[in-house]
Amino acid sequence: MTYTGEPYDFNDKRAGYEQLAGQLEGLLAGESDPIANAANTAALIFDVLPEVSWAGFYFMRAGELVVGPFQGKPACVRIAVGRGVCGTAAARRTTIIVPDVDAFPGHIACDSTSRSEVVVPLIAADRVVGVLDLDSARRARFDETDARGLERLAALFLQASPMV
Repeated sequence: MTYTGEPYDFNDKRAGYEQLAGQLEGLLAGESDPIANAANTAALIFDVLPEVSWAGFYFMRAGELVVGPFQGKPACVRIAVGRGVCGTAAARRTTIIVPDVDAFPGHIACDSTSRSEVVVPLIAADRVVGVLDLDSARRARFDETDARGLERLAALFLQASPMV
């Protein structure tokens, strides 16, 4: 399946994420390069999800997160595990939803317009290999439905892109 650029209806988020997952599976089919797949995954998410100002990946390199393919404004390049939302999600090995980044202790403000964030850890062979990070300029943009949908997209990315 090729990317069609068709509109997605996120009034029903679950259905929207189902449609998005099917589109992502098609984009990743037959390609195993993690950088190519991360680039297409970030581009698709950024293009399709409403009110997203940044979508991309950080990959674990020598014990810290290093920015990978993304869509949006320039980003922080390196994030220590345990610092900020990305580093905390990596340390805890769990998805983190932040409705108000100003209320998150130690938030790293790569983009001053970011108001909410969701970060999904990428776990392969029982180790954190990176994170999928999304920001929005709207407070409380992300909820549990977004988290579950993004976890599915992250799993599809990992399935197509061996990271270990």
